Amino acid sequence: MEWVLGLLSWTLSRARWPLGLSEQGAARWPRIMEEKALEVYDLIRTIRDPEKPNTLEELEVVTESCVKVQKINEEDYLVIIRFTPTVPHCSLATLIGLCLRVKLQRCLPFKHKLEIYISEGTHSTEEDINKQINDKERVAAAMENPNLREIVEQCVLEPD
Repeated sequence: MEWVLGLLSWTLSRARWPLGLSEQGAARWPRIMEEKALEVYDLIRTIRDPEKPNTLEELEVVTESCVKVQKINEEDYLVIIRFTPTVPHCSLATLIGLCLRVKLQRCLPFKHKLEIYISEGTHSTEEDINKQINDKERVAAAMENPNLREIVEQCVLEPD
């Protein structure tokens, strides 16, 4: 058994080496990802709901636990957000996803790939909405619509 644990430890140390991670650096890794996730959460929690005078945080559409960050390579991170609409038939879930994407594309200070999803089982058309909010062409087309762009701008506007 001791031999297996030694082999596992050696294998893991070799797996970290190409990424430039020492044992000490690897130990800090989870903390760094948590800090990045909190940075993302701090940006999205103040987004306003399109219908209500509340923020997404106040309505519990987004929470700290809905944000995950993973390192892709030396410079890039994968940011995954799973938000929860207030009701299973929320007609503005796509717009909320669009607001999340716009805010993060504008404000995140590190290079990233962004994936936004509705939390599983929380919306009647989650699969369709997930496709829409992660499709670059659909997002670009939506932001060309002046009425939609105005709503998004109002939602992502930072409070005074």
